[in-house]
Amino acid sequence: MAATTEISLPARNYDLTATMTSGQVFAWERVADAWVGVVQGRGVHLRQSAETIVGRTAEPQRDWSWLTAFLQADVELNGVLATFPQDDPHLQAAVAACRGLRLLRQDPWECLASFILSSTKQIVQIRQIVRTLSERFGERVPLPDGCSLAFAFPTARRVAALSEAELRECKMGFRAPYLLGTARRIVAGEFAPEQLQQCPVAEARTRLLALPGVGEKIADCVLLFAYGFPTAFPIDVWVARALSTFYFRGRTMPPERLRQFAAKHFGPNAGYAQQYLFHHIRTRRG
Repeated sequence: MAATTEISLPARNYDLTATMTSGQVFAWERVADAWVGVVQGRGVHLRQSAETIVGRTAEPQRDWSWLTAFLQADVELNGVLATFPQDDPHLQAAVAACRGLRLLRQDPWECLASFILSSTKQIVQIRQIVRTLSERFGERVPLPDGCSLAFAFPTARRVAALSEAELRECKMGFRAPYLLGTARRIVAGEFAPEQLQQCPVAEARTRLLALPGVGEKIADCVLLFAYGFPTAFPIDVWVARALSTFYFRGRTMPPERLRQFAAKHFGPNAGYAQQYLFHHIRTRRG
């Protein structure tokens, strides 16, 4: 394949903006009618056009599979939606309102670190923390002409070499020792993010829960957004409220009961269903 700086990926039933603003990623920036970010150390400019997504880089690429994998552009969305309970009016309303919403496939370390930083924070605040951390300690990454400079998320090794005070200067507060502790465990070989893909989902969750600052919700976010475990079902305040309102007549239910219900009710792609419910209830109330 000849090296190119631009590719047009087929993207039927794909809403790039909904996907980028649905609480999965925090380092992508909206620039006019496009999105700019970093994937595997490559600065990327993405623009949606009809049924395609046009990707541009500053440097020629011979293989664009890394971008297809990140965007999950080859996933047949209708097949995923067909696994949802068709007699569930609440989920079907979310699908109708958010048609084209996709799950991305992120770098495990960046995803894990970002969600450690997300604890008790709103999306706009998480984005600010991630941006500051990347600008101060990440590598500069070239972007196509006309785009501002991008910064890659700092590696685990780079973060592990920092002090807690340096991390707190990025406005992450009590999350600083959690991020630092996790990074140092990775560098020490006590936790290997690349190995989780080969584990059963229960074992992968257990390994994540052993990390500083990682609870059930953060673990399930990482399992879903970084590793693609389709039954992982993150439950935050928005999702818990949706489940309580729609399925339990407003009663407050313990998280374990909600997880049991989700696993039984939403089927093999429960994680996808969760993302539709989350984005729909959050934007509808927004």
